[in-house]
Amino acid sequence: HLEIKRGILLMLLGGVHKTTPEGINLRGDINVCIVGDPSTAKSQFLKYVHSFLPSKSVYTSGKTSSAAGLTASIQRDADTGEFCIEAGALMLADNGICCIDEFDKMDISDQVAIHEAMEQQTISITKAGIQATLNARASILAAANPIYGRYDKSKTLKANVALSAPILSRFDLFFVVLDDCDELADYNVAKHILDVHRCDETNVTPPFTKDQMRRYITFAKTLSPTITPESQQVMVDCYRKLRQGDTLGRSRTAYRITVRQLESMIRLSEALAKLHCDDVVKPSYVREAFRLLKKSIIHVESEDVTFEEDEDAGDLENDDHDDNMETARVPVAPSAANAEEDRATTTSAANEPHQNVPPTDNTVQTQQPPQTTITKKKRKKKKKTQITFEQYETISNAIATYLRANESSSSTKTWSQVREWYLEQCEDQIGDSVEELDRLVKLTNLVIKRLVTVDHVLVFTDEDDGGENDNRSIAVHPNYVIS
Repeated sequence: HLEIKRGILLMLLGGVHKTTPEGINLRGDINVCIVGDPSTAKSQFLKYVHSFLPSKSVYTSGKTSSAAGLTASIQRDADTGEFCIEAGALMLADNGICCIDEFDKMDISDQVAIHEAMEQQTISITKAGIQATLNARASILAAANPIYGRYDKSKTLKANVALSAPILSRFDLFFVVLDDCDELADYNVAKHILDVHRCDETNVTPPFTKDQMRRYITFAKTLSPTITPESQQVMVDCYRKLRQGDTLGRSRTAYRITVRQLESMIRLSEALAKLHCDDVVKPSYVREAFRLLKKSIIHVESEDVTFEEDEDAGDLENDDHDDNMETARVPVAPSAANAEEDRATTTSAANEPHQNVPPTDNTVQTQQPPQTTITKKKRKKKKKTQITFEQYETISNAIATYLRANESSSSTKTWSQVREWYLEQCEDQIGDSVEELDRLVKLTNLVIKRLVTVDHVLVFTDEDDGGENDNRSIAVHPNYVIS
C-alpha cells in the first residue's frame, strides 16, 4: 500500500492556505478517501493517523455520527440556562485531521452537513437565535466499503460506493484496496497474523522515530512554496489531459473532471514541495501529483474492449458448394393454366373407350404436386475479439504518437502504412509465427477502425472514393491530447 501511505503523508503536510484580494479563502487541506473490500485494513490507516497525531486528530464512525455531532450543535447551559454552541468533530479537529470510518454508512442528511466544511472549511449555524460561522480547517480521511460488500471491477467507482457526486468531487485522492487472491500475498498475511497471535512477531525498526517524523512534518508545514512559471505551464497541460480524457469518454472516471481536480493538483504539488523542504514547486512535483491524481481518479476501473468483426463478403454469395448452405424440397401448388390443362386431359380421357384402360384394383391414384428446390442460407455470427483496456490504450497511444510525430512532414500516412509501422515495432513478439502475424494484423485493423469510428481519435484526411480504407490517409484529431 505504498501509494496510500504516500497520499496520507501528503495529507499530513497539506497545501498552502491562500486568501485572495477579495477576501476569499482558498483551501489548503487535502481530503483522502479509501474504498475497499472488507478485511483490507482500511481502519488501521485511520487508527494509526489518530495515534500519530493524538492532539490534532479526531476519530469517529459514520454510522453513529449525526450532522450535529460532526459539525456543531446548540445546547442549553445547565448553570445559566442560556443557549451555547457545542463543538462537533470537525470543529475539534481544526488545523488537524478528522478520521471518519464507515463513511458510506452515514445518512444522506448527515453527509450534506459536511459539504460546507469540506470545501469552504467553515460551519454556519442558525439555531435558537444564534447565528455564527465557525472555522473547520481540517483534512478529512475517510474509509468506505463498497455497496455489495465486494468491489465490482466491471463498474466505476461511483457505482461501487453509496456517496453522492458532490461528496465525491470534494475528495482530492481516492484509493481502492482490493482483496485479490494471490498465493504469495495470502501466505505472508496468514504467517503474519499467526505470528501476532503467538506473540512471535519480530519488531520492525523504522529509520525514523515518531517524534522525529512529527518534528519534520511540523517544520515542513511552516513552508509556503510558490509556483514557478514552468510548473504553471505543466499544470495547465496536465489539466487539459484530464479534461480531454473525460470529454472523449475513453476513460472510466469516478466523476466529471472539474476545476476542483485542478485545485487538488495544486495542493498535492505544494505538499510535495513541502516534503522536500523546497521553496518553489518544481515541474517534477507537478508530474508526480498528476500521476497520483490520475491513478486514483481515472484508472480506478476500466473494462475490456470488445471488437466485432464484419462478415466476410463470400458469405453473402449464393454458392452451391458453400458449407453454410442447406437445401430443402418444398411442394409448390400448380398454376391456374396447368390446372386447366390437367382438367381437360382428364375429361378427354373419360370420353375415350375403355379398351385401352388397364385394369385397376379399385384404388384411387392421386397426382403428387411438383416439387422445387429452395436454397436456404445460414448467416455466420459475428466473431468477437476482446482485449484489455490497457492493451488497447497502449496500441492507440503508440499509433497516435507516431502520427503526431509525422505531422510536420508534408506527406500523410495511410491506414496500411500505419499498420505496417506498428507490425515492425512488434517484430520480437511476432518472431517466425504466421498465426501471431495474422492475429496482430487483424487486431491492429480493429483498433484503427475503433479509433476512427467510435473514439474519434483519428480522422480521415481525404475524400471517400468508395475504395478500401487501407489506401485512405489518416491523422490524429487536432483536439486530442496524447496521455
